[in-house]
Amino acid sequence: MPPDAPPLVIGTRGSPLATRQAGLVRDALAGRFGDELPTEIRVVRTQGDVDRRSLSQIGGQGVFTAELERALLDGRVDLAVHSLKDLPTTMDPRLRLAAVPEREDVRDVLVSRGGAGLDDLPAGASVATGSARRRAQLAAVRPDLAFVDLRGNVDTRLAKVAAGEVDAVVLAAAGLRRLGREAEISCHLDPLTVLPAPGQGALGLQMRADDGRVGLVAALSHPPTLAAVTAERAFLAGLGGGCGTPIGAWGRPEDGGLRVDGAVLSPDGRDSTRDSVRGPLEAAEPLGADLAGRVKAGGGQAILSACAA
Repeated sequence: MPPDAPPLVIGTRGSPLATRQAGLVRDALAGRFGDELPTEIRVVRTQGDVDRRSLSQIGGQGVFTAELERALLDGRVDLAVHSLKDLPTTMDPRLRLAAVPEREDVRDVLVSRGGAGLDDLPAGASVATGSARRRAQLAAVRPDLAFVDLRGNVDTRLAKVAAGEVDAVVLAAAGLRRLGREAEISCHLDPLTVLPAPGQGALGLQMRADDGRVGLVAALSHPPTLAAVTAERAFLAGLGGGCGTPIGAWGRPEDGGLRVDGAVLSPDGRDSTRDSVRGPLEAAEPLGADLAGRVKAGGGQAILSACAA
């Protein structure tokens, strides 16, 4: 890059976790390119940051990403750092997913009063989560639990437990690890019992397709992670679901190839359809699409139709 090149402006939401993730990307670029690629971080407020209603009420997937995408398109930022699970599977053709760095821990975790695990929570314990996916899968295992809708940043959610307002809260391990708060985790939930959200634990680095620096940022991609999340997002796209439908998927390298598990559930967790596929890493997208077809044919379409009614 020329010595007087303008900085690459990194756009992020303003929460502590979002700014931490943007900082990790900035540091990774600095470690690879040094002063050759100057950067700066700019905070962009999104609908999900100012509207405190539940995700299903304000539109679900995209409420945390649409304003960042607008900032990209109008040139306010050059690179948007998203939690990939929040990024819709379709995007403006003027934008592209430039890189997916190596994934953090994919699992969901429980933070509870007294450090109780899922099996140790008393009957009727209150568990806070704003995720239909988490609620449905936990209800399938512990139908006696009382679920409380909750949104807000990590501090807000953990404070509810500390204050005794709820018995436990469900969070992503990745967020707590990135914030250095993994010591507060009471237990990790089995990712085959509570399948993660498609893209959970991964960052999506989005840029304008015509930006000449896309190739530089692409160097941050981690091919095994990219294959896994490509399959998960193809599964989600094939189902046509979003944040309002309980959908989980987990792709990971296994035995030299790629394994992808996926499920769709009714909101109460009583009905579910899940399946698994395996294939080569380079076939990630068709594998995810195939899994979606299998899940829909195995009863998932009826669940999706009921959720949309």
